[in-house]
This record gives sequence, structure tokens and C-alpha cells, in this order.
Amino acid sequence: MDKEKREEIITNYQAREGDTGSTEVQVALLTERIKQLTGHMTANRHDYHSQRGLLKLVGQRRRLLNYLSREDVGRYNKLIKRLGLRK
Repeated sequence: MDKEKREEIITNYQAREGDTGSTEVQVALLTERIKQLTGHMTANRHDYHSQRGLLKLVGQRRRLLNYLSREDVGRYNKLIKRLGLRK
């Protein structure tokens, strides 16, 4: 992910100016990395090191989403709807 794309995601999901570490921003950044790695995995089926990294990212995102759902269900619902994670 290039710097411009990262900054764009941060500005779209930050709660206030200068916010780079909130749960929403972290989940949005992880989602973008997961999308990129998923595309890589479709082209490179036997890249097991990247597959492990992808599974670690999915687990990290799942833990962050579980935390957010425990703390504030409204923010959780808004985020998953905005990212299009649950169907």
C-alpha cells in the first residue's frame, strides 16, 4: 500500500483530526491489506508464507472488531456497514 492510499484511508476513517490509531482506522487499514493479499493469493496459490500472513491479518482484524463490538455496538455496526464486511 502506498503512502497516499494509506493517508486517504486514515482521513476517511479518523474520528478527529490527527487520529491515526483508533479502532476504526486500524480495521480499515487491515481490510485494505487483506484485499491486496487476497488478490496476490489468487495469482500465487502456493505462496504459503503470504497465506500465513493473510491469516494473521484476518485474525487481528477479527480481534479488533470483537473489541469494538463489546465497547460500542453503534460504532461497530457503522464500521462493518461502511467497509462491507458482513452480509
